[in-house]
Amino acid sequence: MSETTLSDPFVYAIPMPLRFRGIQQRQGLLFRGEAGWAEWSPFLDYDPPEAARWLQAAREAADHGFPPPLRQSIPVNSTIPATDPATAHRLAREAGCTTAKVKVAEVGQTLADDLARVEAVRDALGPQGRVRIDANGAWTLDQATQALRQLSRFDLEYAEQPCRDVTDLARLRKLSSVRIAADESIRRVEDPYLVKRLEAADIAVLKVQPLGGVLSCLRLAESLGLEVVVSSALETSIGLQAGIALAAALPELPYACGLNTASLLAMDVTADPLVAVNGEIAVRTIQVDPCRMMALRADQASAEAWQARLAQCEQVLGGLDG
Repeated sequence: MSETTLSDPFVYAIPMPLRFRGIQQRQGLLFRGEAGWAEWSPFLDYDPPEAARWLQAAREAADHGFPPPLRQSIPVNSTIPATDPATAHRLAREAGCTTAKVKVAEVGQTLADDLARVEAVRDALGPQGRVRIDANGAWTLDQATQALRQLSRFDLEYAEQPCRDVTDLARLRKLSSVRIAADESIRRVEDPYLVKRLEAADIAVLKVQPLGGVLSCLRLAESLGLEVVVSSALETSIGLQAGIALAAALPELPYACGLNTASLLAMDVTADPLVAVNGEIAVRTIQVDPCRMMALRADQASAEAWQARLAQCEQVLGGLDG
C-alpha cells in the first residue's frame, strides 16, 4: 500500500465551550489515505520531534487502518474540566457515564477548588460511580501526598499523573493508598519503560497519536505489563477512531476509557460523532461531513502555520526513515 500524499490537508479550528488544557479552541489537520480519514493534531506547544510521532500515527491510520476489533463497544468515562462545582456536577450527570475523570491542579486554582469539584462529581455519580482525577503532573511530591490524602475520602479509582517526575511517582505510590496511573511519564519521555522498572504506576494511560499509532501502543502495552486505560488527545471523531480501535484491540480492557471527549468541542467534523450512549461508544467508521468541515475551516494564517509544522515534521520523519 502506498504512502499517503499530504497534498491537500484540511486544517480545522473548533471552539470549545469550556477552557480545557488551557485552550478554548482546538486546531488540527485532517487528510485521507487509502484506508480512510486520519487526524494529525499535536498541541501548538509541541516541538517537531514530538509532533512527528503524532504524524506517524496519522499516517498509520490513513495508509493501513486498524487491527481487527476484539469487542464492539468501549466503556468510557466523562471528562470534567477544572470548572466550578455546579458545572462539574451538571456535566457528570448529563454525560450518562458511571465513571468520571476530573481535572485537578489547574493553574490559578487551589486544593480547596479541587476538593469542591471532586465532591460535586462524587455526589452526581453516587456511591456506585467511579471517580478518577488527573493532575497532568502539576503537583510536587509533597503537594501530591497532601492532595491525595484529602481527596481519597471520595473513593478515587486512581490518580493520573499526580507528579511529573517518574521517581516522584514511585515514591508517591508507596506513600499513598490511591492507585497511580502514568500518562506523561509514558508518552512525553525518552524511556517509557522507566515507569515499569521503578514500579512507579499501577496503570498505563495510552494515547494513540502521541505514541505513534495503534500498533506501537499495542506493543508498548504488552511490554509494560500494566493494566491499560486508553485516552484521547482531545481530537475530533476522526482522531478518536484510532483510540477506539486501540481499546477494541487490547486483550483486556479493565477500565472505562477516556475517549468520550468529542463533547468538549462545540462542533465536530461529522454529523454522527463518537459520543457515549449509556456509557459506551460503539466501534464504527466515521465519515466526515463536507458542510461541517467548511464551517470549521481554520483561517488562512492558521492553515499556513500548520502547513509549516507539517513540513518540519515530515523532515523529522524523513531523517528517521533514512
